[in-house]
Amino acid sequence: MNIIYVLSGSLATFLVTAMVKKVNRSKQRKRLGKEADKIISKAKQEAREIEKRAANFERNVKKNAERDAHRQRSKLSNELKNLKLKENRLNEALNKNKLHFQQKEQSLKSEREQLEILKNQIATKEEELRAKTSELADKLENISGISKEEAKKSVIEASKEEAKARAAKLAIQIESEAKEDAEKKAKKILSLALSRYAGEYSAERTTSVIELESEEMKGKIIGREGRNIRALETVCGVDLIVDDTPELVVISGFDPVRREVAKRSLEKLMEDGRIHPARIEEIVNKVKNELFKSIRKDGEKLLLELGISGLNPELVKLLGSLKYRNSYTQNNYVHTREVAYFASIMAAELGVPVKPAIRAALLHDIGKALDHSIEGSHAVIGADFAKRHGETEEVCHAIRAHHEDEKPRTALAFIVIAADALSGARPGARRQMMESYVKRLEDLESIGNSFDGVIRTFAIQAGREVRVLVEGSKVTDDQALMLSRDIARKIEREINFPGQIKVTVVRETRAIEHAR
Repeated sequence: MNIIYVLSGSLATFLVTAMVKKVNRSKQRKRLGKEADKIISKAKQEAREIEKRAANFERNVKKNAERDAHRQRSKLSNELKNLKLKENRLNEALNKNKLHFQQKEQSLKSEREQLEILKNQIATKEEELRAKTSELADKLENISGISKEEAKKSVIEASKEEAKARAAKLAIQIESEAKEDAEKKAKKILSLALSRYAGEYSAERTTSVIELESEEMKGKIIGREGRNIRALETVCGVDLIVDDTPELVVISGFDPVRREVAKRSLEKLMEDGRIHPARIEEIVNKVKNELFKSIRKDGEKLLLELGISGLNPELVKLLGSLKYRNSYTQNNYVHTREVAYFASIMAAELGVPVKPAIRAALLHDIGKALDHSIEGSHAVIGADFAKRHGETEEVCHAIRAHHEDEKPRTALAFIVIAADALSGARPGARRQMMESYVKRLEDLESIGNSFDGVIRTFAIQAGREVRVLVEGSKVTDDQALMLSRDIARKIEREINFPGQIKVTVVRETRAIEHAR
């Protein structure tokens, strides 16, 4: 019984629960249906609103498109009208130009016809003029008794004389003005260069002389059967003169570097006291090495002193070797340094680059270190050697032209010429032999006397000026100018001289009468 009650109670509970669930589900379905109806109605309302807005948008788009199309149509219509107007104007202008060109063509044709008529008239007039001229010339020849060719020659000769006189006067005026200006500037530059340079002068002999401690040393130098002196002469390439002059030995040779090697070697041998062929060869080789090092140092010292760099070592060595060479008893090393200083000062004053001027001046006499073994002028030799060792054509031209082996073309060349002459011509720089000095003066006077109309010629100021006296009746003022130039050119051709020589022609007219 209990089991039946329990089962029936459980069944009743299950049924009640099922009924409650069913009721809840129906209620939920009704609520969800209502919510779905609300959503559907709301969606339908939104769809209607979207359709309204789409319709409005479509209407607006159509209106805007129609309005834009109308505007574009009106714009195109206006542009078309403007183009038609322009076309009409261009056609009108073209028609006008065609008409203008046709008129021009007609006028040119008429002008050509008139020109042809004028040409024919001119040709006719020329023929008439030639005939009249020929007739008048024949009459003139008959009247004067002179032919046409003779008359032409006389007129040409008269014109030539007049032109020569005018040209001579004009040349005198231009030359005097140019000389005055050039002389002022040249004097200023030269005086400035001389005043700013204060170099010492040192004259060296062309032969080397060694003083001996005693006469016994001569015997050691000569050696048994002359073997020592022969060894010295062979190794050094010089001649040793050992004569009766007390306590003196003279070293003679064309190469000053060899003479210097021989002199130093002999001095070292005398200090050591051991003089024999093997020792002589050892000492000479040692002295040569020392001398070549010294020569290079002298060249480098000169470059350092003048602020020049980048020079080829061969050129540096030759610069140093100039210390042992002389010209007219002036030391070439000292002369080169002077010329470089003068050139730098002149270049600075004239506005020419200073470094190339110093470089050209330094190398202007470099050929003197080579010319004993190579044929030709030392200027040409030096220029060729410098060119082979990297120097510019401008510098090489200045070297080649400093004695006018080549005609100077640049300001640099003229500066080197002037600096070289200034160094050689300054007081105390050089000494000349009396015989050559007197011979040069005689040659200068004989050249002046060789010209027609010259009374007498005087070489004055140590040969720096030639004064020529001429006959006033034979030489005019204009001819005096030409005569001075001719004498100067002849001196340049026939005489070698440092610096320059001034030629002055003096013309004097005297009127003499006696009172009785």
